Amino acid sequence: MVHAPDTETIERLARQAIAAMPLLFRQHLDGIAIQIEDFADEHVLADLGIEDAWELSGVYHGRALTEQSVWSSGDLPPVIKLYRRPLLDEWVETGVPLDALIMHVIVHEVGHHFGFSDDDMHAIEEEMGRQG
Repeated sequence: MVHAPDTETIERLARQAIAAMPLLFRQHLDGIAIQIEDFADEHVLADLGIEDAWELSGVYHGRALTEQSVWSSGDLPPVIKLYRRPLLDEWVETGVPLDALIMHVIVHEVGHHFGFSDDDMHAIEEEMGRQG
């Protein structure tokens, strides 16, 4: 009998993805929390204009580094949320290794933390692939 990877496994793979990032990025990620949930809640989906919870595998909550200031106070720490069930569904449908899929989502969400464009995030993923 085979079991779907649990929350702890997804979190471990997410932390490994962050650990694989270049030092320049990792040094700015200490304050980011990683949370794993089965699905995004209805408020997150509504905020993003997404109707189907199966379509969202991760989200970044927080102010991008480019928007942070010493004058900002009272903000909650940044959080990357990964949604386990959509990730597992995509893993099964695509055949992409789970660690590679999670790395892709983490790089994308970390990109939002840094205020990067989608092209910037793609370049980071390519660089990480060459190192691995």
